Amino acid sequence: MKTSIHHRLIMILTASAALLSSCGKKSDTITEAAKEDHKAGITPPSIAEVKQIAEEGFIYGLPLVMGYTANYEFWVDKASSQYKGPMGELFNERRVFTPKDTAVITPNSDTPYSFVCCDLRAEPWVISVPPVEKERYYSVMLCDFNTFNFGYIGSRATGPEAGDYLIAGPEWKGQTPPGIKKVFNSTTQLALAVFRTQLFNAADMPNVTKIQDAYQVRPLSAFQKTPAPPAAPALDFPKANEELAKTNFFEYVDWMLQIAPPGPEENEIRAKLATIGIGPSKTFNFKDLSIEHKAAVLLGLKEGEKKVEAKVPLIGKKINGWNVGSAFGDRDFYKGDWLLRAAAAKAGIYGNDAVEAMYPMTRWLPDGELLDGSKRNYTLTFPAGQLPPVNAFWSVTMYDGKTQLLIDNPLDRYLINSPMLPGMKTNPDGSLTLYIQKDNPGPDKETNWLPAPNGPIYMVMRLYWPKTEGPSILPPGSGTWAPPAVQKAE
Repeated sequence: MKTSIHHRLIMILTASAALLSSCGKKSDTITEAAKEDHKAGITPPSIAEVKQIAEEGFIYGLPLVMGYTANYEFWVDKASSQYKGPMGELFNERRVFTPKDTAVITPNSDTPYSFVCCDLRAEPWVISVPPVEKERYYSVMLCDFNTFNFGYIGSRATGPEAGDYLIAGPEWKGQTPPGIKKVFNSTTQLALAVFRTQLFNAADMPNVTKIQDAYQVRPLSAFQKTPAPPAAPALDFPKANEELAKTNFFEYVDWMLQIAPPGPEENEIRAKLATIGIGPSKTFNFKDLSIEHKAAVLLGLKEGEKKVEAKVPLIGKKINGWNVGSAFGDRDFYKGDWLLRAAAAKAGIYGNDAVEAMYPMTRWLPDGELLDGSKRNYTLTFPAGQLPPVNAFWSVTMYDGKTQLLIDNPLDRYLINSPMLPGMKTNPDGSLTLYIQKDNPGPDKETNWLPAPNGPIYMVMRLYWPKTEGPSILPPGSGTWAPPAVQKAE
């Protein structure tokens, strides 16, 4: 039959709503919004339209809610195991990420991170970086709460020299201050700076620490040694965790929209959301919705989630079983493609632009069979002279296919990367084979073992600062270099 289950449910809900109207509807967030719509001459949405708006709202809002939940754990919830410190203070990880790090899916375990979250409402902030040797890759990804990457500092973007860079909020209209090399403009009033500093090996950590200690983040007034402007009003952060994000989804969207002035491409979706009571000055109260409105919203959320899940494996182009594409960028990159933005967050929130890093990802053999460490062993072989072409370094990281988090293993090895090559074994023809399996392949192959979970596998290849001259993975999906296929082990 052409009529799907959710369409039949909508028909039932519409009929129920008509029946209930004669005895008076329960006043809730959506009916109150309908009254405002009526006053403004706008036709209030039907039950079917409420479901459709909730679906579009989920797709639009998923990166906002995922980002809020992660940042709440990082900067607000002191009881969280993921807490880094107060907003405005740079936090340096003196290690790479491990399975204990769960706030962000598909975490990078190549580079020790440094993080800061800046409140840009009162004044801009200044990021100062030291000189970093040319051989060591580093980057500072500037990402706002829309999950737009609005700028870069680092080896590729600004070079290895020291410099001072201004990070300004969406309302700031000032002139570039003396001593500032470049101004970057966030689209939201809160913004993240994510520092990645290359670690060559375990013994190299003291050198990374020295660089991290030389990073500085401070308000513009502190940089200029002038009096600080009046502080912005304190923000009331709603408690957040993964479970609350599911049950109070649109309440978090409300909160996020208050710090994110709309871009031109957002006017349409925000106008739709407003018709069901979602917006920067509103509070969407799901638990007090009428039965028919709850059902319509739940159906919409579920349908939106299905579309995001379906989009993730379609990011980019399928090449040898790997998805090769570009899913992260600034406002101009997305151009209002909210489904791509949501799928990018679901695949691995806070990823880099393609020019900074490419992320081929796979769950499949080339024939489409899902990778599963409980059923098979696998290999990944790079032919001689065909390692990933990068200006910095590359890695292959293993994740649990269900959670997209790093997995515990006897070697505490979560990836294989190019700095490890001197200690690895090559084949007689010069090729390099990685052994992808849950059990140790034995002492003769252990150096090339990438431990896998006892279940579904998710792997991400990272190519930092990919080469633009051939062979290259760029442009995404049509470059002259492609990741080799994962194979069943013989």
